[in-house]
Amino acid sequence: MSDRGGRAPDRAESPTSNGGAADSLAPARSSSVDDDDGSAGRLVVVCGLPGVGKTTVAERIADHVDGRIRRTDVIRKELFDDPEYTDAETEAVYAELLTRAREDVDAGGAVVLDATFADARFRADARETAAAAAAEFDLVEVACDETVVERRIERRDGISDADFEIHLHFKGLFDEVASDHVVVDNSGAEAETFAQVDAAFGENASGEEASDGEPSTERDDRSAPVTDAE
Repeated sequence: MSDRGGRAPDRAESPTSNGGAADSLAPARSSSVDDDDGSAGRLVVVCGLPGVGKTTVAERIADHVDGRIRRTDVIRKELFDDPEYTDAETEAVYAELLTRAREDVDAGGAVVLDATFADARFRADARETAAAAAAEFDLVEVACDETVVERRIERRDGISDADFEIHLHFKGLFDEVASDHVVVDNSGAEAETFAQVDAAFGENASGEEASDGEPSTERDDRSAPVTDAE
């Protein structure tokens, strides 16, 4: 059971650790990637424990970068009718996630990956995907107070199967994010969370500030939160 390949699940993920060593393979958030092929694509990883509010943050970022969102929760249920959250299953889910992300950035688009990414190895794989195809790469970790997580998990959207026990299980197994990255604290009001995202992603894809300082609320097919369900 896991989204990390060896741990118990995010019920969207699975658990075995590589000890976080892979997280040191690449530099910071908002880093430009060597771009010999002239790619204009952008890859953003939004990671964190189950129930911390990754999808809320991912949707806000997608508005800023005019990107689509891809979720392991959705991909897993596409690939497996009756998910068992085994390590092999999780490997397949992340492989498919990164394959789709590669296609998005190869086409010059932006993609936001919404997943636990508890295993540093999967975060390293995402960096390698960005290095191969994207012009920019961002790593965002979402944090949230545990008591707030417990309340919010009760109101989940039904796509993820993770419950509070899964959150606690992953808390002790999540590989530390060792490389430079953005941390968004989602413990407070939604406006406070959005303000943090806006500060980090306050420019649109063309590098110009949005006219009123806010990301567009109009979504096309690329920025819809559950585009993997196509």
